[in-house]
Amino acid sequence: MSYPDKFSGFQAPAAERWLEFEKNSWTPRPFGDYDVDIKIECCGVCASDMHTISGDWGGCPYPLAVGHEVVGKVLRVGPKVTLAKVGQRVGCGAQVYSCLDCRQCKNDNETYCKHQIDAYGAPYLDTGYTTQGGYSSHSRIHEYWVYPIPDAITSSEAAPMLCAGITVYSPLKRFGAGPGKKVGVVGIGGLGHFAVMFAKALGAEVWAISRSRAKEADAKKMGADGFLATSEKGWNEPHKMTFDLIINTANSFDGFQLSEYLSLLDVHGRWNSVGLPGGEGIKVNNFDFISNGCFIGSSHLGSRREMLEMFELAAEKGIKSWVEEIPISREGLQQAMAKLENSSVRYRSCMTGYDEAFGN
Repeated sequence: MSYPDKFSGFQAPAAERWLEFEKNSWTPRPFGDYDVDIKIECCGVCASDMHTISGDWGGCPYPLAVGHEVVGKVLRVGPKVTLAKVGQRVGCGAQVYSCLDCRQCKNDNETYCKHQIDAYGAPYLDTGYTTQGGYSSHSRIHEYWVYPIPDAITSSEAAPMLCAGITVYSPLKRFGAGPGKKVGVVGIGGLGHFAVMFAKALGAEVWAISRSRAKEADAKKMGADGFLATSEKGWNEPHKMTFDLIINTANSFDGFQLSEYLSLLDVHGRWNSVGLPGGEGIKVNNFDFISNGCFIGSSHLGSRREMLEMFELAAEKGIKSWVEEIPISREGLQQAMAKLENSSVRYRSCMTGYDEAFGN
């Protein structure tokens, strides 16, 4: 495979023109001893991409190529790389660096490292370069953040697991989802559909929780044992203090009655939020969780160990992402963003057709 001097990709030019993706080229940061260069084959589309370039989460360095669910072939490896090899199909997610030396990194908590670097829009150490994401021809990643993809999983199915999948798999594993546990999943979307499938694969009793019953049939196909519609009067009453863990993936907090959800948890049960909608968030009242002593928290991505475990489980159990493929282009990215805005995607988009867009 030939090696390019410059990478190219579709970048958002400015917050006020964030949907006017422009195809540009840039010089990547200097190649290091532990670096892996990937020729990208496809990239999943995450709500984080939209929130970032639209300015919903504040400013970001434009022009910027987003996308952090990358799958492709290894093109080149540094002289000290041991975790990847040329020609291997690999993936990389929303984080591309941590120090690997601090207390967090040494305890499988590298996604909480103080020195972590995001896949796009972040200064890369002291190189003077800003990270660019996966709506691009190539990616240069430290080997630790590059993961082999099992043969049993197609590239477009694997891509969304690199962010949406690991974001829910990590808390499910850490908080004991498994046989004898009752797990709730709030929001059946890009993250939520993975939470249902992985919780079921881990052996838990799984209940999908959504505003209406519009997605009930889909949730049951994913493996949900039950379904709760929060728009129905008294929806939480029969299930109060019966859940061990609830994973909240909701993309909006409009009209969100946190107390009703927390009432579902057993004593010291856990409410773990992983969705990151814009706005002011939700108000927490101490009286809402004192009656069952439940814990309220969040989590960030997942460790390399958890990522490899997740892919192994998906391959073993035949877990398939519910994914819609869209050829990458300015118009294709606009279509993917529109599906995010109107919540019409079922349940994750993946940009494909990279050879046609960028050449072989």
